[in-house]
Amino acid sequence: MRIRRLALSAPLALLLPLAVACGGGAGGAADGKTVTVTVGYQSKTINTVTAGTLLRSLGYFEEELAARGRKDGVTYRVVWQDYATGAPITAQMTAGKIDIGSMGDFPLLINAARGKQLKEPTRLVAVTGYNLRGGLNTVVTAPGSPLRTLRDLKGRKVSTSVGSAADGTLVRALRRAGLDPAKDVDKVNQQPSVGASALAAGTADALSQFVAWPGLLAFQGRATALYDGAELNLPTFHGVTVRERFAKERPEVLDAFLRAQRRATDELRHRPVASAESVAKETGLPAEVVYLYNGAQGIATFDPALRPELVAALKEDVPVLAEAGLVKDVDVDAFVDAAPLRRAVPGASYPKAGAARSELWLKGQQSTRTFDSPGALLKAVKGAAVRAAYVPDAVTGTLWFADRAVWVQGGGQWRAFVTREGAERYVTGHAGSRIVGYADAVRLAS
Repeated sequence: MRIRRLALSAPLALLLPLAVACGGGAGGAADGKTVTVTVGYQSKTINTVTAGTLLRSLGYFEEELAARGRKDGVTYRVVWQDYATGAPITAQMTAGKIDIGSMGDFPLLINAARGKQLKEPTRLVAVTGYNLRGGLNTVVTAPGSPLRTLRDLKGRKVSTSVGSAADGTLVRALRRAGLDPAKDVDKVNQQPSVGASALAAGTADALSQFVAWPGLLAFQGRATALYDGAELNLPTFHGVTVRERFAKERPEVLDAFLRAQRRATDELRHRPVASAESVAKETGLPAEVVYLYNGAQGIATFDPALRPELVAALKEDVPVLAEAGLVKDVDVDAFVDAAPLRRAVPGASYPKAGAARSELWLKGQQSTRTFDSPGALLKAVKGAAVRAAYVPDAVTGTLWFADRAVWVQGGGQWRAFVTREGAERYVTGHAGSRIVGYADAVRLAS
């Protein structure tokens, strides 16, 4: 496989623990009365916000620890460390310098493998956000690109972060398209921001990345969706991992974290617009992009429970990483530990998310309107002061920006698709259907 490795690539960061200390972990109590807890998170990977950005801004973890401290006479100090990917979090955890971290499913498996190898085992104790079809990962191209399908990527340069869930989506999708990921594409291993720049500069033909990069680039008019990860129909998620030693030495701290995460999840689910605004303020991401993933109808469903279908999907991810040489094997059953969540938050599971509906966010409003059909959304958009309009893909259900979706008219109904290929596939199978531009769709629907 032709992979161009950068100095700061994710796999390299995994192999060499970082030299910079990150707070010292819970074992670094200075005088027996002060305990430092170090949390690693990814502020811009926004479906981890209930264990990271949103949780930090709400202060719930600190509140839970303060309540605990009043009981046991200990002062707890929380150190938050922000990273672009899960790889450096794993490096710091295996060095004993981060106690709790959040990352995607593929990095979680590498976290498990590296922890075992370096005798600093970790455990997966909760989920943050998930999508049961895989819609959190997307392959995009530059606007105006001649590429229309994954098969068009043959012989092209594709930027991704090797070892990430987005890389896993790319590998699986290429195989389904009849391409060999090791031979038919030139895979360039880059951090998400570097890959976005490469796509803009034309040094990469496509970019396969995880939340929130595809939505951000589409919103900014810098990318067009080529492949919706939900077409794989395989669950993808992010979760919370903890050092096993820390969990045994400080179970009360882990319990406090999981209770705080549950509170942050409740906040996000009950006040999605306010939560999106908060995360946007903390990260610099547009609130409209945060809401695409984290909103009431968003691509991600937030639930800390370790659902069986997510654990099963994790097991299916192991061979993909093993083939890439990033892990030898991972005992997923040993890595997953549901006991702390059951202990800290009895009955933590939420119902599964239902089918996404079209949604309209008007300027100056702190709430949104939902619609039973894409056509009803189109009618509401005309003449309105729209901040953002969202519509689910007619087949995969992946939510997308209405003005970036590909619209199809046929059979007296309007349908939207994340990708051009998805729309063309539908039109081919439904006589009388046709693709219509967004502006014309709004005019005609009204």
